[in-house]
Amino acid sequence: MIEALKSEDVVDKVGGRFKLCVLIQKRLVELMDGARPLVERNGRTDLEVVIDEILQEKICVDYSRTELPEDCTPEVLIPPGFTPPEGAPEMKFSTLPS
Repeated sequence: MIEALKSEDVVDKVGGRFKLCVLIQKRLVELMDGARPLVERNGRTDLEVVIDEILQEKICVDYSRTELPEDCTPEVLIPPGFTPPEGAPEMKFSTLPS
């Protein structure tokens, strides 16, 4: 089943490698916390079960919670005394608590 990770099919199902890694990690935590697998385990590891759940489209990334308001500007925390370089993108800068 780990062979499935070598294929772009599983990456394309979730929209990219980063999203795939996040989905796998979150589902692995759920399984380790006692969630029931959505596919037959058949002696497979948790990772193999998660990959099979993705391939069978039993789990997916929840895009409904990733929307940001149009007026949202990312906030970046910076250490005290740091000055952004000239030409840096416009962002809200907050200093880290001392």
